[in-house]
Amino acid sequence: MVRWRSGTVTAVRRRWAGATELDVDLPDGGRMRALAYPALVGDPEPGDRVLLNVGALLMGLGTGGYALVVALPDRLPADPPQAADTRAAGHLVKARYTPLQPILLGVDEDASPHHARLATAESVDGMPVVTADLHSALPAILAGVHADAPGARVAYLLTDGGALPAWFSRTLAGLAGHLVGTVSVGQAFGGDLEASTLHAGLLAARHVLRADVAIVAQGPGNLGTGTRWGFSGVAVGEAVNAVATLGGRAVGSLRISAADPRPRHRGVSHHSLTAYGRVALAAAELVVPDGLEPALAAEVAAALAPLAERHRIVAVPTDGLDAALRASPVGLSTMGRGLDADHAYFLAAAAAGRHAARLLG
Repeated sequence: MVRWRSGTVTAVRRRWAGATELDVDLPDGGRMRALAYPALVGDPEPGDRVLLNVGALLMGLGTGGYALVVALPDRLPADPPQAADTRAAGHLVKARYTPLQPILLGVDEDASPHHARLATAESVDGMPVVTADLHSALPAILAGVHADAPGARVAYLLTDGGALPAWFSRTLAGLAGHLVGTVSVGQAFGGDLEASTLHAGLLAARHVLRADVAIVAQGPGNLGTGTRWGFSGVAVGEAVNAVATLGGRAVGSLRISAADPRPRHRGVSHHSLTAYGRVALAAAELVVPDGLEPALAAEVAAALAPLAERHRIVAVPTDGLDAALRASPVGLSTMGRGLDADHAYFLAAAAAGRHAARLLG
């Protein structure tokens, strides 16, 4: 449940798109690093009293390395401007029935300028869609796309398995100008466009953002219990089904690693094997990078053999991809490991991006 604290802002550490990082002093003399989303709670300043949710920080949970600002109780932000038509500002509620639920304009709502276009849209017209279960794959996939198709318009679909606010991701903030836009789908919010479902988001990526390629991945903070079914990345399989339903081409970015200390994630992660092997009912093109170390390559091939009955296993050359990854506009990191520490992981993601680019013809 929620662990509450009250404190006082002593410093604004840094800002990025949609987020502000703070130092907060507590009444007991302690200090916490905190994160505020100004669109939800207002813009904190030194001297402001803040109410904090500190549960993830105290438990040391992965990307939960912040206390989260719930309110500035002594300086509440003003209400947003009231439109003459109360529904013109949108009525899409996300993070529903939580205290900080935002009300947003859905890309396909009646009040949206894109409503007419999306009301009749039924297909993404063969658009390649790369699916991945970790947010850390996003910049590597993008590097692979742009290595072969530097002018390709790439959209990101932020699903709701990890962080719900797009603003949490410094990676996403750093990719500004390299993506044509972000569509936040399901309970996720804060993208350039808001969609209630992944299907609507894929249609928006194609017909509103005019994307050539889309990338589907959850926000930072994968949830996992260590069991076959208990991880948020299982949604990758459902993404493959959605892509097929809408006439797209699903390209599976596999989670491959020789560096992860957990046996279930070495070779091909059990997350990928479950999502693509058990959940995806439609076919995808699962990408394996050429040039893996021989023992790892053999392990990957053996793991993927049962999946070949449904999916197409595609070997993709990797010449030039290392350079593309090193030129990424944002740092690469997965589970605390950088490019050189977990090279196979990032290479696999970049190879999936390269394959998507080559499907453009």
